Amino acid sequence: MGAATTDTATARRLVAIVCAAQVLVQIGAFFWPALLPTIMPLWSLSNSEAGWITAIFYGAYMVSVPVLVTLTDRVDPKRVYLFGVAATVTGHLMFALYADGFWSAFVTRALTGMGWAGTYMTGLKLLADQVDARMMSRATAGHAASIGISGALSFACGDFVADLAGWRAAFLVAAISAALAWIMVAIVVPARPAPTKHQADGGLYDFRPVFRNSSAMAYAVAYCVHTLEMSALRGWGVAFLGYVAVSTGEPSHLLSPALVATGLGLIGTAASIAGNEAAIRFGRRRLVQTAMAASVLLAVLVGFVGPTSYVLAAVLLTIYGIVIWLDSSSLTAGAAGTADPARRGATLAMHSTFGYAGGFVGPLLIGWTLDLSGGMSQAAWGAAFLSVAVLMLMALVVFWLIRPRELAGDRGAGER
Repeated sequence: MGAATTDTATARRLVAIVCAAQVLVQIGAFFWPALLPTIMPLWSLSNSEAGWITAIFYGAYMVSVPVLVTLTDRVDPKRVYLFGVAATVTGHLMFALYADGFWSAFVTRALTGMGWAGTYMTGLKLLADQVDARMMSRATAGHAASIGISGALSFACGDFVADLAGWRAAFLVAAISAALAWIMVAIVVPARPAPTKHQADGGLYDFRPVFRNSSAMAYAVAYCVHTLEMSALRGWGVAFLGYVAVSTGEPSHLLSPALVATGLGLIGTAASIAGNEAAIRFGRRRLVQTAMAASVLLAVLVGFVGPTSYVLAAVLLTIYGIVIWLDSSSLTAGAAGTADPARRGATLAMHSTFGYAGGFVGPLLIGWTLDLSGGMSQAAWGAAFLSVAVLMLMALVVFWLIRPRELAGDRGAGER
């Protein structure tokens, strides 16, 4: 690996460009769940089919990320990143031009999920290779914020463009936005020499030492169900609020489901950053366990109480989202901080794989439960969110039993 960028002005410019590119490439990521209430009846999709289309985005990420992120230990991350952006552009463009039912949407969303795998963690790796240690903490925070902001704005942007010009135009805009990101990074970000061969024992894709690290795996297991919750909320939150608005007859035009989802994502991004600071101050295990326990309770409240009132559903869903996001950064930092430094890239790859395995299951779980319960109803939504709560409770027990290490600087870091 070449030397990191030492000129502060150049480093700041690089961070700004990469973060702006991440916003552009990820802005269309959640157009599909934002437009789910519109497209489901148009294509006569069942809840399970809609869940599969949402889930395959995470499934493609899950199988692609260990290959693409680990590859950056041997290949210039810029090349991997540009490949990911190109896949994102192609996925959105094909959806805009050709999607007309389950299978076409399934394939194109899978391609977009592979693109996410090639841009999310590789974007962070790209920065890590090109800025010095003093700039790295700010670069990491900026990168996390750019991903969170783009994810939140995705719902409102998709809804806005679809209202103006139709849902196909929304995905076309997403493709154009991602193409701009490709051009920015290709022109501005300097190429780097290929990193030197990994010096640790075993091959590049030997993950056995990662699995033997119980602390990193505890954080990964918690992250798995955390992402399951997050993807279930992102994938079905707009549809859930739409159901509540129709079933209760309460007006939702002043606070639309897409607007609630956007606000939730923005607040969640701030909650994630604040949660990591709280983990340092009060202890990482304590913060994670508290967030997991609270999310179990809130999932039950959202499912069984939320359908009685649109305003109440919006409030509960927002609080639930804050709790879900609260330990997001803390879990990833926990995995990275307790990893073997020589295998940190492979550890993050497995951490992401675990997370998006949960992300794959979350939307499916909601869709299956709704169909098995006879379709959308108050009882069906209650059962759907209860199933998520049960899985989170199981993950909490596993996390508590393993008792992963705190990070240096966390309160109680010397305890076990």
